Amino acid sequence: MRDGPEHGYVHGYDAGEQARLHDQAATLETLLHHDSRFPEGCTVLEAGSGVGAQTLPLLRRNPGIRLTCVDIAAASLAEGRARIAAAGLPLPAFRQADLRALPFADAAFDHAFVCFVLEHLPEPAAALAELRRVVRPGGSLTVIEGDHGSVLLHPEDAAARAAIACQVVLQRAAGGDAEIGRRLAPLLRQAGFAEARVSPRLVYVDGSRPALAEGFIRRTFTAMVAGIRDEAVHAGLTQEAAFDAGLRGLLRAADPDGTFCYTFFKAVAVVPAV
Repeated sequence: MRDGPEHGYVHGYDAGEQARLHDQAATLETLLHHDSRFPEGCTVLEAGSGVGAQTLPLLRRNPGIRLTCVDIAAASLAEGRARIAAAGLPLPAFRQADLRALPFADAAFDHAFVCFVLEHLPEPAAALAELRRVVRPGGSLTVIEGDHGSVLLHPEDAAARAAIACQVVLQRAAGGDAEIGRRLAPLLRQAGFAEARVSPRLVYVDGSRPALAEGFIRRTFTAMVAGIRDEAVHAGLTQEAAFDAGLRGLLRAADPDGTFCYTFFKAVAVVPAV
């Protein structure tokens, strides 16, 4: 469920953000999706599919699934369709809909998948309950979210942490939670799922991993924080010079003598049998 700020997506939808989403997906594909496996022929719902950044690895790694992509934004669905077609992958079914009121019958899917969506929702447990409704008993839900409270960096930089905090505050003001990763297990149980298994996925970067420094520190994480600069200044959370110093502090961690850590959380849970 990715759309403009009125839907709680603080990063916006310009071309730069679309590119960042795809850069992020490509950089993290092995880490996040090496075990994203669904049986051939099964029905899978990707809720909040956005511009198709996560759809591409799902299709590449799961030939033969019958995938349906749902998003609230028609423009995002159109962009996702174009990207998938350009990659030569089979086109999913596309539906424009709100994740909180899905246009599907009970137990319509064998499995569901959600990535980087719950963090933007004011009531993630309610959205999870709706996903439980449309997945058959015995079927599964896979959820992937980040947690901005997990950042470790060297050299330590107070300005960088203040810039990250601006995004946490803005996302909270929009009804979301940029630190939701740590909450996945209790949220899934609250929504009625069973057998919730959560695995942390640590991104660690140092000077021996220049490709990851470029792909994750520069083009994914720092680019994401940079995208809320104007909004953070306008909201009075920071000043331009202070925020820019924070961005420099984040980029400093990408230097050969720097380090950076961030943790994503991947959860798989089951819809209990009636």
